[in-house]
Amino acid sequence: MNALAERVEAAYARVAEVDRPEVWIDLRPRADVLAEADEVSRRLEAGEELPLAGLLAAVKGNIDVAGLPTTAACPAFAYLPERDATAVARLRAAGALVLGTTNLDQFATGLVGTRSPYGAVRHATAPERISGGSSSGSAVAVALGIVDVALGTDTAGSGRVPAALHGLVGIKATRGVVPATGVVPACRSLDCVTVLARDLATARRALLGLAGPDGVDPLARDLPPGWDAVRRDDGDGGPPVVGVPAPEALGPLAPGWAEAFEAAADRLAGAGARVRRVDVAPLLAAARLLYEGAFVAERYAAVGEFVARHPDDVDPVVGAIIGKAAAPLAHELFADMARLDELGLAARTALAGTDVLLLPTTTRHPTLAEVEADPVGVNSDLGRFTNFANLLDMAALAVPAGHVEGLPFGVQLVGPAFSDGLLAGVAELLAESSEPMRPGSVRHAAAPRASVPLAVVGAHLSGQPLNHQLVDRGGRLVATTTTAPGYRLFALDTTPAKPGLVRVADGGAPIKAEVWELPTAGFGDFVASVPAPMTIGKVLLADNTEVPGFLCEPAALDGARDITASGGWLAHLAADAEATASAP
Repeated sequence: MNALAERVEAAYARVAEVDRPEVWIDLRPRADVLAEADEVSRRLEAGEELPLAGLLAAVKGNIDVAGLPTTAACPAFAYLPERDATAVARLRAAGALVLGTTNLDQFATGLVGTRSPYGAVRHATAPERISGGSSSGSAVAVALGIVDVALGTDTAGSGRVPAALHGLVGIKATRGVVPATGVVPACRSLDCVTVLARDLATARRALLGLAGPDGVDPLARDLPPGWDAVRRDDGDGGPPVVGVPAPEALGPLAPGWAEAFEAAADRLAGAGARVRRVDVAPLLAAARLLYEGAFVAERYAAVGEFVARHPDDVDPVVGAIIGKAAAPLAHELFADMARLDELGLAARTALAGTDVLLLPTTTRHPTLAEVEADPVGVNSDLGRFTNFANLLDMAALAVPAGHVEGLPFGVQLVGPAFSDGLLAGVAELLAESSEPMRPGSVRHAAAPRASVPLAVVGAHLSGQPLNHQLVDRGGRLVATTTTAPGYRLFALDTTPAKPGLVRVADGGAPIKAEVWELPTAGFGDFVASVPAPMTIGKVLLADNTEVPGFLCEPAALDGARDITASGGWLAHLAADAEATASAP
């Protein structure tokens, strides 16, 4: 069995292990995905360049996947698409393997993840709380370590909110960057296909494979040169200017979230960005127009006639929202368009001189019970900082920013259309400022750590069989790096297969590693669960940072194969798979 097939088998085993049926609407037959894994392996062996080869993907259930019904979380609406949506077809063409379609707030109407006949999608690690929506199943599939990337949609925050609540990266690129061909519309002029992943590099790699017009979607846009180039400057070589609202301008937030937001701003300042206080009132006013004004009529244009004909087949909250969307009159829409133009000008004036805006992604992390008690009010509050982005044609990127009381806290970076590369560069600055400190360095007092770094080199790497043990404890990937020279790596005789890392006086080499960050409580629980012969000790990284990490008891190396020359565990697995495939 090749390495890709092993990953597929591990993913289906993980689906069974976590027992979260509400995450999925339809899973593809395992045999079909295994056959595709074999085909991707053959294409790689033939020398074909497949930039997304090896990535496992999930697709939100309002995006067409050939062979599976597109339901938009409404069984009565379901149809069987003849072909993949453009975004799905591009994923597959680049080598990614699609496992199935995921649950969502019906017709992508909601930010809570509970409005579905397939069940409320519970949070990955705090099941009494919501997952966030509407791309709920996609976020949880990534957060549980089942897939590497997932496609969602984001009209009002539906990709960013669930990403923030799970400590994921959620990219809502500039409107029209990814064609919406094969996507059930929520608001046709505003819908964006989004990518969710555990780290920025993986999310961007997937997004760039989806971007560009397809000749079918009339709203897909030509991409200007350099739109995706990662940069960390203001365009003139200076540090980026990041706009940050004053705490009192944000409105009520969950306990500890205002402090966590200020800490994120302080970390960006410490990383070299220039932070400037800005007025976000015009943006928040524009956000309210999306549902409180006439723009909501576009939801009725999308699926309103179906909802009117099938009232008993539609979630009652969704039905009420879409039903009322038929009420606005044409003159009201034009009045709101004029008001939006005014607010857009006011926002550009308020943000003048800044390159990027930093905001919390959402306001709090409600429980399922809180949403049940007030489904519309809670949902509206969650979109306070996300609803304006597509109305004002802005790019946005949700990224993790630590934990508060054991739960992920996320921020978003927002900028003008086609500022996607700049947002990614500033996100890298923020991630780096959250990485383990170098010996002797001083951390800003406003950025206390409630987490612990952990270096992994084997079965706990992203996509490997034991990675879920980190994800389940609230872990997030913060860096991909190598150890310092001076280590050797051995293939151990364990199940599942693992390597043993040991530090040596002579003859060592750098070994590929990932640095994960776990909440303090999760780290202690994880260390207590590590079985012999693995140990947790200090690992020296390439930048001379010393962090806790996986090492191995020397006694376990007797008879073990030295695989140091491979440079890392994943390279060793790939080489073994290639040797097996080419054997007579």
